[in-house]
Amino acid sequence: MSPFQSSQGAPHAAILGIGAYRPSRVIPNADIVAAIDSSDEWIQQRSGIKQRRWATPEETVQLMSVEASRKALAHAGLDARQIDCVVVATVSHMLQTPAIATAIAHELGTEQAAAFDISAACAGFCHAVSMASDFVRAGSARHVLVIGVERLSDITDVGDRGTAFIFADGAGAAVVGPSETPGIGPVVWGSDGEQYDLIRQREDWRDVVASKDPVMPHLTMQGNPVFRWASFAMAKIGQQALDRAGVSIDDLDVFVPHQANMRIIDAMARSMKLPERVRIARDIAEQGNTSAASIPLALDRMIAEGEARSGDTALLIAFGAGLAYAAQVVTVP
Repeated sequence: MSPFQSSQGAPHAAILGIGAYRPSRVIPNADIVAAIDSSDEWIQQRSGIKQRRWATPEETVQLMSVEASRKALAHAGLDARQIDCVVVATVSHMLQTPAIATAIAHELGTEQAAAFDISAACAGFCHAVSMASDFVRAGSARHVLVIGVERLSDITDVGDRGTAFIFADGAGAAVVGPSETPGIGPVVWGSDGEQYDLIRQREDWRDVVASKDPVMPHLTMQGNPVFRWASFAMAKIGQQALDRAGVSIDDLDVFVPHQANMRIIDAMARSMKLPERVRIARDIAEQGNTSAASIPLALDRMIAEGEARSGDTALLIAFGAGLAYAAQVVTVP
């Protein structure tokens, strides 16, 4: 007989509250076209982006995360002292260590909650939601704060015609906690490491340090291969997530894909044969691509504008660098 006592978790987990922080700087296409010899029309046709949000120097990863988290806690009706664990998904916290999650947990006023960062690029928020659900059901934590946050403007090459118009900044947060009924479906996740180089940081930090003229490492992306892969491969992942949750396409109310590109969003919707009544997040037009922050930002906007209502069934799906991906069905808080 084992001497260990097993921990008792909740029967189910759900997202209890969500919050967002959008930086104050609004950057229209007109402000960036000259540097990349482009036009507003070309950018909108290629990506669907009309403008993006870039952070000011004062709008740090920590500040944006804390503000989004406070809104999520208020939405959930919880105090920070009730948070047992903080998970931050980001690729743009510039310190390799310590994790920014520890500073966020302290500023929020948690009682020394477990806190750590994860790096799964644009799929990071979905990864973290899945982990949080497992923690709650296993008894490792009762309430988990999940944050997706990026300052991608720091690592965007404003002269790169393929990426300068895409990336943006912001933070979204969700509180995951116990539920009497299932509110977060089984995750379908994985990676296609054979496509590792399609989206990546261009420079190794060691090469930057050794350079006579060091510059900040920048993101680079092979747009056409990413478009072809995401438009069709992700539709299959989305269907698998529906199947694992026991939900049919006709039960779906809301579709919240990673806000990578409007054409990819439309292609996924067509490939999945989404009914016309399903409401689709299109936050990218005003916000840009915020990587790990894009799904909570998009869902928060849909809730605020009445496109997503409490109790709706939503499919979240994301993919990013390394071609890591994840999808799950959730109940809108």
